Amino acid sequence: MGDRVRVNGTVAETYGLTQIANATVTLCASNQALPTPASLSLPVTSLDAFEALEGMSVAISQTLTVNETYQLGRYGQLLLANGRLQQPTNVVEPGAAANALQAQNNLNKLMMDDGSNVQNPDPVIFPAPGLSAENTLRSGDTLANLRGVITYDFGSYRILPTVTPNFIHTNARPLAPEIDSAANLTIASFNVLNFFNGNGTGGGFPTSRGANNTTEFARQKAKIVSALVGLNADVIGLIEIENDGYSNTSAIAELAAALNTATNTNVWKFINPDVNKIGTDEIAVGFIYRSDKATAIGQTAILDSSVDAQFIDTKNRPALAQSFRVNSNRAIATAVVNHFKSKGSDCNDLGDTDIGDGQGNCNLTRTKAATALVNWLSTHPTGVNDSDYLIIGDLNAYAKEDPIRQILNAGYSDLINLFGGSRAYSYVFDGQAGYLDHGLASSSLTPQVLFASDWHINADEPISLDYNTEFKSAAQINNFYAPDAYRSSDHDPLLISLKLVIDLDGDGDVDKNDVMIVTNARGATPTAIDQRDVNGDGTINALDARALTLQCTRPGCATN
Repeated sequence: MGDRVRVNGTVAETYGLTQIANATVTLCASNQALPTPASLSLPVTSLDAFEALEGMSVAISQTLTVNETYQLGRYGQLLLANGRLQQPTNVVEPGAAANALQAQNNLNKLMMDDGSNVQNPDPVIFPAPGLSAENTLRSGDTLANLRGVITYDFGSYRILPTVTPNFIHTNARPLAPEIDSAANLTIASFNVLNFFNGNGTGGGFPTSRGANNTTEFARQKAKIVSALVGLNADVIGLIEIENDGYSNTSAIAELAAALNTATNTNVWKFINPDVNKIGTDEIAVGFIYRSDKATAIGQTAILDSSVDAQFIDTKNRPALAQSFRVNSNRAIATAVVNHFKSKGSDCNDLGDTDIGDGQGNCNLTRTKAATALVNWLSTHPTGVNDSDYLIIGDLNAYAKEDPIRQILNAGYSDLINLFGGSRAYSYVFDGQAGYLDHGLASSSLTPQVLFASDWHINADEPISLDYNTEFKSAAQINNFYAPDAYRSSDHDPLLISLKLVIDLDGDGDVDKNDVMIVTNARGATPTAIDQRDVNGDGTINALDARALTLQCTRPGCATN
């Protein structure tokens, strides 16, 4: 450092990195002042801006944001950008607009690397003094005044810090999800990331997915249960749970039992659709719920190819619908949990390939599934004559993509966008955030939704902090792990707070007119229900007044 040298040789590109081959080096002087670092800011106008600085010392004075930590534990690298990058089709239409935004994102990325070629470094030096379960580094965290050297490796430009980066935990871990306290039913959606319990009696590992052995499964189970308890939901739609039936040794039965143990109750139940398994995939969707808060009513319904040929169940996992009645006031809503075919899957046999518009593979397959789904729900498949439907689950489509637009065009509302705006997200892929996990409410249910949001416990966290033990040193197996909710999955769970009302106007359904009655009751005498059996017990008495009172949140409502 500080030597002035003369180098003679031939300029050559080695794996994309500019180097000088066959070099001879002559020392001219020592202890020289270092040159002033070149200035760099993101986004660049073209990738040539990085090429021009390759091998040089640079200074970035702006505040940069961590956008991805997927390779942090594996290779000591993370992705930086000026602000948070969004998945294009989450915010703009597929096609030209999405491709233009992707091109902008590509100019706003710079990988930060620890400068080592060692895989699974120990320690992982970012963030100082080293990554651990207690000292995480999340997407959304920031740093300023970065100093380093620009290089190129493995297909991307990188900065090797020459001064220890000072990260600011701008995106702190959320301790609990946001819930509206006035809700009388909360419904969640959670991708449990291949929760496979072996043979259900402590053995049977490794399975085709999920944990490799009993040790990993115990770690996975502890994290999943911590997340589910922390959600504090009444009904939870599960995605990516083992499709091994509904016996006492099934994965869903073990999960419900674990929740009862963790909460010291016996209220958690699971929905058994009375089939051996749902569809033919190794993973399935399912429901668990608190029987002290809600009661499952009607028939459990399954949407697959036998119901509608548009719903290709060898690609999409069959959908599961269940109606629930709120125990406090007998109001009803039907939830349907889904898991559509993924973007990276192969639908070539259907001619459904990636056409380059930002929606990935299998877009037509997902869109047809969305069409079949809304058509099916219009027939009241659970046998309950109520129009309050909530579509939840991993639809593997971002907010502006065709499957979501198909559902919105059928009269449903995008609750994540309604309450979280265009920058909402539940998943991070390739350093870009968006939401694949949806809450879509029918027109009659939407006015009864108080709040909806994602609990950001997973998507922003380094994958190294999950339950797995591979690619970690013996010390890291313990240091990277905690039996908490963080990085329990790769998707963030979604939680929806509902204030469900019943058929107050007696027209045979629950719609906006019933909601208006309750709304008016909060500030005026509810004359429209004086002679209605509000609690549905066949008589009109003080219990009906109590049922209405439970739906009121403002002072004076009970008196009215």
